[in-house]
Amino acid sequence: MILFPAIDLKDGACVRLEQGDMDRATVFNADPADQAAAFARAGFAWLHVVDLNGAFAGRSVNDAPVRSLLAATDLPVQLGGGIRDRAAIEAWLEAGVARVILGTAAARDPDLVHEAARAHPGRIAVGIDARGGRVAVQGWADMTDLDDIDLARRFEDAGVAAVVHTDIDRDGLLSGLNLAATVKLARAVSIPVIASGGLASMDDIRRLATPENAVLAGAISGRALYDGRIDAAEALRALAGAPA
Repeated sequence: MILFPAIDLKDGACVRLEQGDMDRATVFNADPADQAAAFARAGFAWLHVVDLNGAFAGRSVNDAPVRSLLAATDLPVQLGGGIRDRAAIEAWLEAGVARVILGTAAARDPDLVHEAARAHPGRIAVGIDARGGRVAVQGWADMTDLDDIDLARRFEDAGVAAVVHTDIDRDGLLSGLNLAATVKLARAVSIPVIASGGLASMDDIRRLATPENAVLAGAISGRALYDGRIDAAEALRALAGAPA
């Protein structure tokens, strides 16, 4: 199971939001490249990067910080936030992003996901951000009537690399992962599913490593890594021994 450290970018800095609220942001590092290098030294295998300004604007905004962290480490990067057309997808893949995450585009333009996944096998992921099972889009500003599992099933045969499932109500609050909802989704599709939102402690890491949660492909950690609630080395050791 992969543990993805999160680098969420707002106005060029690494921040963590509470429940996706841009007015409730805590800056943890003003230098994204420095943070990326630190996560690489800590032994992580991937980076999860989100352009928060881009998610609201509908286009990439933190281009320079993303490019700086791509240059700072050889770790593969999955990037989301404001990527909503083929031109943006192609540009970021050519820039060195390993995997592009399509969130709002997945809900509003599923054909784009299918087309991009066919063109770039293994390099397109779907981001499903949900509150009570209902999907949110546009940087979580707009709620839809879509069910998270129904949306994931639309891409069952598309060839997407992963689904990143975020529980909005828990994100940034250190209240623990919503494993019940994420595991339910993972069992409903054959696509690898990554849990996000609320990972708070080593207890969460140990829960991820249990057989009943082995259906998950990984989890994303943000605030708990930044403030030291999770020890990176200990967490990576625990998940390295998780059942497959």
